[in-house]
Amino acid sequence: MAVFAEKTVVFEFTEEEKKLLKVRKIKKETTYTLGSNENGNYLKAETEGKASGLGIEKKINLLKQPFINITWKVEKSLSGIDEKSKNGHDYAARVFVVKKTGITPLSNKAINYVFSSNNLVDQYWRSPFTKNSIDYVLSTTQDNLNKWITVKANVKEHFKKLHNIEVNEIEGIAIMTDTDNTKLLAIAYYQNIYFSS
Repeated sequence: MAVFAEKTVVFEFTEEEKKLLKVRKIKKETTYTLGSNENGNYLKAETEGKASGLGIEKKINLLKQPFINITWKVEKSLSGIDEKSKNGHDYAARVFVVKKTGITPLSNKAINYVFSSNNLVDQYWRSPFTKNSIDYVLSTTQDNLNKWITVKANVKEHFKKLHNIEVNEIEGIAIMTDTDNTKLLAIAYYQNIYFSS
């Protein structure tokens, strides 16, 4: 993890790092491949009826760096689905931030920052699968389909607002592109994910 005065980089998106990331399979594996452009390395995700995430255990001090910054793009979105329902709970791109609040992974609290195909920025709702995870829309393909977009969110404030807990540190970050519920095709890209003051 590269540490600079103003930011903490979460993912390097290199071959070496990819081997070390934790794979969480929900239903078969999303295809994740590495690439690069003028802005650095990125991760391309492609899935059709599959769901797996790539995670990293990192402690982030939210007192010093409460903001998550994400650059991402959705090339193929999931228009027409109900993302708030179990049958439609898929996202072309999402980034989880996790606070350990219990012994098992399911007891942890999470905010699931999503690139929505059907809802508006700043809308949020509880996951239909677990009360401990809140979906929060940071980007929507209604405005930005197949365009790189950079977004920023105050994670510390969101844990207080969405989970009603004071969080000074998180322990994990994960990315996931999934269509296990809708069986549709999604293609997305992730780049420059970091925390800042």
